[in-house]
Amino acid sequence: MKSIRRKTATAGALAVLALGGTLAATTPASAATAGAYNGACGTGYEVFMETPVNSSQTTVAATTYVAYSAADEQWCAVTVRNKPGARVFMEVTLDTWPASTTPARDAGSYTTFAGPVYKDLPHAGQCMAWSGAIDIYYNSDVGLCP
Repeated sequence: MKSIRRKTATAGALAVLALGGTLAATTPASAATAGAYNGACGTGYEVFMETPVNSSQTTVAATTYVAYSAADEQWCAVTVRNKPGARVFMEVTLDTWPASTTPARDAGSYTTFAGPVYKDLPHAGQCMAWSGAIDIYYNSDVGLCP
């Protein structure tokens, strides 16, 4: 499956910039996109990126959302199923790239979502890497580089 790379910046990106980092931005998050995010990361987390997990060329089975909290100074990721139902394997992973530290990962048999998982801000020269899976379908992305 082809990885889809999208870089998004919103008002919350200013928090990253205030911490001395830079954030590559190309496409702002839409309200419709953020509407599917279930808020699992907690209060104060703003969605910056999303990566669809497709079960076909046109059908999105789940979406992995990456959110940031300026108050917590942490990134969070959660994979949300588009249509909750019977338990199925789901996974979400959040890590730094290119030098991996300790991945934050949640995997199991879920009806609605996997996660949330949390990571601190990456060091200079590193980016965040995330992935999501549902059943046999998988997708990943890298971005949000300070």
